[in-house]
Amino acid sequence: MKVAHNFNAGPCVLPKPAVAAAIDALQDFKGTGMSVIEVSHRSKEWEAVMEECRTLWKEILGIPEGYKVLFLGGGASMQFLYVAMNLLEKKAGYLETGVWAKKALKEAKGFGEAVAIASSADKNFSYIPKGYQIPSDLDYFHITTNNTIYGTEIKEDMDCPVNLVADMSSDIMSRPVDVSKYALIYGGAQKNVGPAGVTFVIVREDILGKVSRYLPTMLDYRTHIKEDSMFNTPPVFSIFVMNETLKWIKANGGLQAVHKMNVDKANLLYNEIDRNKMFEGTAAVADRSLMNICFVMTEQYKDKEEAFMAFAKERGMVGIKGHRSVGGFRASVYNACPVDSIKALVDCMQEFEKLNA
Repeated sequence: MKVAHNFNAGPCVLPKPAVAAAIDALQDFKGTGMSVIEVSHRSKEWEAVMEECRTLWKEILGIPEGYKVLFLGGGASMQFLYVAMNLLEKKAGYLETGVWAKKALKEAKGFGEAVAIASSADKNFSYIPKGYQIPSDLDYFHITTNNTIYGTEIKEDMDCPVNLVADMSSDIMSRPVDVSKYALIYGGAQKNVGPAGVTFVIVREDILGKVSRYLPTMLDYRTHIKEDSMFNTPPVFSIFVMNETLKWIKANGGLQAVHKMNVDKANLLYNEIDRNKMFEGTAAVADRSLMNICFVMTEQYKDKEEAFMAFAKERGMVGIKGHRSVGGFRASVYNACPVDSIKALVDCMQEFEKLNA
């Protein structure tokens, strides 16, 4: 079997036990004689999976009372719309740290006054803004905690004077989170907790039902709370794999252990980027992401970029090409990305340096 070192930004690398369980369930789901993609979502076997998955989210993240966990479709991009439709009555503030934050802000502007409180656009989103003031008259303040394209991350849970909303698509379950500091957390599963097709939402119930506008049934969070995320047929396969991924996180010591592992993996690659005279990081050192490590060739070796890409591909590196909007390289080292893959990439960079520098 071909060995690939998967650094794709999404869909993500998945834990091998989760993939194995998915293969089994595709053939026979819990002894029903049916595949998991055939079984009724109203069956007791499937409802048990939904309940287990919700319970694991609550347990692993330490979600307090008063919050609901939802599994929806449409991806994080649909949540840009959901958030503003359900929460924006007068004014919302956004922290503009990249492409996805800009897209979220654009959607909000369709429902009322929405403004960028601070932005890092002046330096191509290479840092997280600091020292800004959050107005107390906002309905909510929206942040994107990890920026996959630019490789920056907000690594701590901020104190916020208004309802704090976070798109955590690409760093959820990578570190402990104080959920009580957030009014709403959402994200697409495919960056760190499962395959594409399901979106997670963690919402504090008391923030809902405050807007005066009409909310279409399907776009009202309360609809999905009332129906336990089964108002319509849920994305069963994606939820099944998510559940198996959460089991793997729990079995590996929970978020404290996972976070340590992620710090060690990221440091391994950042240390090589900083040491190797052919490469340099693109994000401000203090704001470097643990999930998406972005780097480029130094000015002296710019002409070697395509050669390194081919060199790395020959050695099994997959998905290290930077986002089309910024170029360079990007290694996405999500939870299930094994340390051996990072070591293989470091070895590749060192070998390329010896041959070309």
